[in-house]
Amino acid sequence: MIYYKEGGIVVRHGKMETELVDCPDNHFDSCVTDPPYGLKFMGKKWDYDVPSVDQWKEVYRVMKPGAFLLSFGGTRTYHRMVVNIEDAGFEIRDMIQWIYGSGFPKSLNIGKAVDKLQGNERERILVPTKTGNSIRRGEGEQGSTYGDAHGGFTDIGKGTSEWEGWGTALKPANEPICLARKPLSEKTVALNVLKWGTGGINVDGCRVGMSNDDIDMLEAKSSKSPTGKKAENVPFVEGVASRPNLQGRFPANVIHDGSEEVVGLFPGTKSPATYLRSSAAHGNIDWNPKDAGTEQIGFGDSGSAARFFYCAKASKSERGQDNKHPTVKPLKLMTYLCRLVTPPEGKILDPFLGSGTTALAGRAEGYRFVGIENDIEACLTAKKRLEIK
Repeated sequence: MIYYKEGGIVVRHGKMETELVDCPDNHFDSCVTDPPYGLKFMGKKWDYDVPSVDQWKEVYRVMKPGAFLLSFGGTRTYHRMVVNIEDAGFEIRDMIQWIYGSGFPKSLNIGKAVDKLQGNERERILVPTKTGNSIRRGEGEQGSTYGDAHGGFTDIGKGTSEWEGWGTALKPANEPICLARKPLSEKTVALNVLKWGTGGINVDGCRVGMSNDDIDMLEAKSSKSPTGKKAENVPFVEGVASRPNLQGRFPANVIHDGSEEVVGLFPGTKSPATYLRSSAAHGNIDWNPKDAGTEQIGFGDSGSAARFFYCAKASKSERGQDNKHPTVKPLKLMTYLCRLVTPPEGKILDPFLGSGTTALAGRAEGYRFVGIENDIEACLTAKKRLEIK
């Protein structure tokens, strides 16, 4: 059932396998989605399992040959999701890591549980928290939080058990994204993109940007070869240094939110000013042996390795005032992912729309879009968000 339609954006309410029945084969240019992770998150019925093979087969049917699928997953159940995607017929091409600093650990405080079991007294140490119920955890969990929505405190007290300081879970700080592709119908990628417009990734449209100072530095550097002689502006000619791409760095399979916590995880490194083309050949399926030994001009900069990756940071205003969906993704992140795998003016499918962030991202990039959501409250939220221009 069509729940919202305006311009090239359509939101349908219902089960994705039902709503796609009348869709013709080979229709969509990409699929970007955030499906259930199968974690039974917060007791939600919609998160009872990862999408089945039959559901992914229906997605496969309506996608064009060579069209890419990007699907978020949970760290504990990602393997189940990917196997189902592969069993539906897709090729697994890569995995993108989305790294963020806003996750809260849901870990049992074993020391506290043992103290309670043995009747031991615990020292109570309270520290203020600004978030109150937004990160409220149970009494048995690490750093139990109390208070109201406007503030509260966290108990970080310690006990006497030998199990003090032990827990059961790590802090969540990343979500894997499966990058898959429907097999080509033509013999080569070039033939496939000419027939269907699909099969490739938008590399230049998703390069990691640089500052004007970086561009000026690279332009000056690339005008000379390592010997100090002026180099011809011809890439990969033996003995000649090629120009770096001034549009930015090649998109990587790591994305982060730019938070201090995440940036601090990356050590400081320095990029080489030049390197031999052959040194980057290992594992590169597009590498040409004829390029071996040729010099490539590097970026020659230094700092945290986080500078290599595109930053996407969530904003509270993006959710909307009444958006209670618990797993809303940042708009910038979804916009980037849509642009990465969708040709200009292409048509995107999201069979698990949630509160509509992917629809907003598709509209922002000028794509046509069809989103399907079985939860009526999520559909209502998506509709409200799309109606705000």
